[in-house]
Amino acid sequence: MKAMILAAGRGERMRPLTDVIPKPLLPVAGKPLIVHHIERLAKAGYREIVINHAHLGEMLEQRLGRGDQWGVAINYSAEGQALETGGGIFNALPLLGDAPFLVINGDIWCDVDLAELNLSPEDLAHLVLVPNPAHHPQGDFYLQGERLSDRSGEKLTFSGIGIYDPQLFSSCRAGSFPLAPLIRQAISLGKVSGERHVGEWTDVGTPQRLEKLEQKLNSFSNSI
Repeated sequence: MKAMILAAGRGERMRPLTDVIPKPLLPVAGKPLIVHHIERLAKAGYREIVINHAHLGEMLEQRLGRGDQWGVAINYSAEGQALETGGGIFNALPLLGDAPFLVINGDIWCDVDLAELNLSPEDLAHLVLVPNPAHHPQGDFYLQGERLSDRSGEKLTFSGIGIYDPQLFSSCRAGSFPLAPLIRQAISLGKVSGERHVGEWTDVGTPQRLEKLEQKLNSFSNSI
């Protein structure tokens, strides 16, 4: 299975830090945030990774290269202007191929076991959900057992990690569009599974959350 890391966002809430560096390259615990993802993907057995970019994208390519140092092959999906989550994935489909693929938001940190995630043949998507954080108390999707539901179950927050069948994008056209409406449509068809992750997860959306993640990861390393 191939993997994609979404790295095209401008990072407005991270300014002025992201005026001079793309958000996925912001350092945390001694390395760029996106390198944590690449290392976890490599450890889980992923060997082909696609990274999309827009804002300061050339810096990502210069820093990460083709992935040799992590034992992976990195391809880049360049966007002249950020295409949002759905549009970015759709634009990268030629690089991702015809089989289901994993997607990770580049601005999160999560300790979920990526090697254990899978998509059933009858489904279009599988999402990793987490308990609602303080900055997003309303959640995103209902999880009932191992299925996502339109309106019943526990309301949880989308972690930014999911596996998708390319058929989820079969009705899409090139351009900028969000991913959530496609997921909601698939949920209405009963074609989305999910799981609740109770481990560590951080949406690194502000300098304050970045600092808290830095402190958390440093405390982990000091306790080993």
